Amino acid sequence: MSRNLYSLIATFFGAGYFPKAPGTAGTIAALPLFFLIRRLSLFRYLIIIAGISLLGWKVSDAMEKFWGKDPSRVVIDEVAGILIALISRPKRLSHILYATILFRIFDILKPPPVRTVERELPGGLGIMADDMLAGAISACLLRLILRLGR
Repeated sequence: MSRNLYSLIATFFGAGYFPKAPGTAGTIAALPLFFLIRRLSLFRYLIIIAGISLLGWKVSDAMEKFWGKDPSRVVIDEVAGILIALISRPKRLSHILYATILFRIFDILKPPPVRTVERELPGGLGIMADDMLAGAISACLLRLILRLGR
């Protein structure tokens, strides 16, 4: 793949170039993708997350060589993370909003073990893994919040 294609994927079609809070921009830019795939079977939904994650690992690793360590322009990790946070494929907009807020909190604050994963894993793997873990924690918390709210 060419560097231009790598940067297009890494920035999720340019969302990573947003001047303020590119991670949040990448998260929001991923929501239309979520709306397109949320009605798929869970298996297909997981296959898409796996594909985005593997591709994200590859392009993040490549773009880190051009843009430096964990560049803020790379937001494909936020795409994978928010799709994981929304793994229950909620239909209510309020639940989607809760998952998005939870994900951004865990991605920004990076409490343990999220920060540990980011620091310990090299290159594109570390770039992707911390957001994927933040997404998984957010998905668990969303489920807990929704269960407690019944």
